[in-house]
Amino acid sequence: MDMKEIGARSKIASRSLSVAGEKKNDALKAIAKALTDNADKIMEANRIDLANGKTNGLSESLLDRLMLNESRIKGIADGVLEVAALPDPVGTVISGSKRPNGLEITKVRVPIGVIGIIFESRPNVTADAAVLCLKSGNSVILRGGKEAINSNKCIAKIMQDAVASTGLDRNCIQLIEDTSRQSSVELMQLTEYLDVLIPRGGKGLIRSVVENAKVPVIETGAGNCHVYVDESADIDMAAEIIYNAKTSRPSVCNAIETILVHKNIAEKALPVIKARLDEKNVQLRGCEKTIAILGSSVIPADESDWETEYSDYILAVKVVDSIDEATDHIARYSTGHSECIVTKDYSNANKFTSVVDSAAVYVNASTRFTDGGMFGLGAEIGISTQKLHTRGPMGLNELTSVKFIIKGDGQIRI
Repeated sequence: MDMKEIGARSKIASRSLSVAGEKKNDALKAIAKALTDNADKIMEANRIDLANGKTNGLSESLLDRLMLNESRIKGIADGVLEVAALPDPVGTVISGSKRPNGLEITKVRVPIGVIGIIFESRPNVTADAAVLCLKSGNSVILRGGKEAINSNKCIAKIMQDAVASTGLDRNCIQLIEDTSRQSSVELMQLTEYLDVLIPRGGKGLIRSVVENAKVPVIETGAGNCHVYVDESADIDMAAEIIYNAKTSRPSVCNAIETILVHKNIAEKALPVIKARLDEKNVQLRGCEKTIAILGSSVIPADESDWETEYSDYILAVKVVDSIDEATDHIARYSTGHSECIVTKDYSNANKFTSVVDSAAVYVNASTRFTDGGMFGLGAEIGISTQKLHTRGPMGLNELTSVKFIIKGDGQIRI
């Protein structure tokens, strides 16, 4: 299908969604049921993608991101129902006032319109993104990667049929089945129809979208996240936080990629941290001071290690002289996602949270909590790492814009 035709259909669908009201929840419930009812069909499509991924040499962590089983599909369906249960942001009155001339001015939430999402190898994004856009009154154009194309096509078709069964326009959810670079470039330039484009994936994908898009972009996902172990840190706490933040699911964007350890605690802390990470065979790439403490099992780190989002059981380690060196390192290499300090020093905790300029900054807690659900905000479409128009977990409110409604009784401006 021609990209402009997809855009035109999406634009029409977005207008009907903006006034769909409770029908949106009917569609979401139908989607949840359809996903579970068709789990076997989804897994069959997913097996093709997994086989192709293994043939093409995808890493184990990427294959894990790609894999769907009955439990994960149920989790996706449960997530759809959770979205259905959330308050509808559309029409919410943010503020209101009455001017001296009698004009009544109300600021309300409205859908953005048509949202484009370019993502990589996680087929759950197909459902997650679609239902969040639907609930917030937006139509969505999805463009996934070739790794998950069979899974994505199956899920998108199931959702479209479910939406249509409730009387809504099936074109409020559309998937671009062409996975060539050309299709992504065309989507990035769909200025006539697309209101905003959200890339979800690695640093390369996000950079490509930011550099080539002609439509507004919200950057999400890239997570070169850090833990700084301050000289006053509880070593056991630091080891546990680092272990969780690296190994609980290394392929996700809120997993850490670098630890920075103050020189005054490094000799005691690093062996404890390494022993915990050894349980998952995490490969360490360290500076000269790290190697001097931990020995030759540590691979010498180079410049690229400080800027790499490994998404794997690999962790860069650097010994720093001060909290200032730690925050300077983060300022240089961070993608603005999530950072943590482990410390008992109240002053250093405040300094870290004030100086570090990321969407989520933690004191004595794992970065793995950066998630809409964990923050009590409900489901989210991604973690925005920029400052406009939103930052941090992008839930339903963040997928809306505002409109001013002005009511009068014949006023004219003099």
